[in-house]
Amino acid sequence: MFPDKTPATLDEIRTRVAYALRRHPLCRNVQFEIVSTPRTLKGGNWTISIQKVAPDALWEASDIVADIQDAYELAIAA
Repeated sequence: MFPDKTPATLDEIRTRVAYALRRHPLCRNVQFEIVSTPRTLKGGNWTISIQKVAPDALWEASDIVADIQDAYELAIAA
């Protein structure tokens, strides 16, 4: 339905987000949770709840998360 996004499980998305955040010096201590949501018109069906982020890392963490959200959709369980 949304061919521009790669299907991924919650665990795969969580791993990708954690890896991407750890690569940025300001975002290494960001704590987050992946949350499944109802599908939107844009195709989104997951979001991230950031639970701990330093003020100077907020914009960088948001940009990293947005890039990953643009690339992946939550795979439908079989």
